Amino acid sequence: MSAVQQSPAANLQMASQTEKVLQWINELSNPETRETALLELSKKRETVSDLAPMLWHSFGTTAALLQEIINIYPSINPATLTAHQSNRVCNALALLQCVASHPETRSAFLSAHIPLFLYPFLHTTSKTRPFEYLRLTSLGVIGALVKTDEQEVITFLLTTEIIPLCLRIMEAGSELSKTVATFILQKILLDDSGLSYICHTYDRFSHVAIILGKMVISLSKEPSARLLKHVVRCYLRLSDNPRAREALRQCLPDQLRDGTFSVCLQEDKSTKHWLSMLLKNLDTAPVPGADPRQVGIPPLAS
Repeated sequence: MSAVQQSPAANLQMASQTEKVLQWINELSNPETRETALLELSKKRETVSDLAPMLWHSFGTTAALLQEIINIYPSINPATLTAHQSNRVCNALALLQCVASHPETRSAFLSAHIPLFLYPFLHTTSKTRPFEYLRLTSLGVIGALVKTDEQEVITFLLTTEIIPLCLRIMEAGSELSKTVATFILQKILLDDSGLSYICHTYDRFSHVAIILGKMVISLSKEPSARLLKHVVRCYLRLSDNPRAREALRQCLPDQLRDGTFSVCLQEDKSTKHWLSMLLKNLDTAPVPGADPRQVGIPPLAS
């Protein structure tokens, strides 16, 4: 028997699993059976490779998932969301993340503007666990989109309010939410159109630079190597833009220059390398007579 062939027992087991998955997908359309189906399907995201197309192309499934999201809106303002409600809607969001991650369904997912239904969750500010879990899971859907490094994703996101939403969470969220939000910003910046968009006006650049600066100060008091990695990478990418580079020479936090993070970076060679590259970019002599105000981005106040 060749290595790619499977035993009759394995084939039977796979057929049985597929049958169960299809049954659960069918049960999503029934409000009476939806909650259990959401839970069971969310457990299968990693093991059923074609779950996303099965979800997207089945009748009424996307509408059922969106209904789960919309049903929560009244509970976010005023903030009355319970743990049970949060867990249930996060199972629906997990299935949408599956659709967002899959190459066969991603474009249709964007064309339908599904991410916009998640933005009200990213606007929330309550610090309770149900809300934190809701924001984190919603960020996970956007993170799954940007992880693909596809131009189509960045083009779509730049037409939405995702950057200010991420910046708000980067400033005031939990460490994990801050990390995912900063990763999303990093991925947007790594795309040329994203970098150009953020550096196009002083207001956009200064908003990003101010939040990153606050994060560095916070990290100097409560270090997180994982979060610092994304912050440094954002700064490094900003330094690729000539106007932003001139401004960063004025406003880069001293903590990134004075060895504050030496201990934190001992075990992280990539972040250490990125920080070294950043400082090298900023130490390069500016164009004679150049001033940040002359190139469109005045220096930020410290």
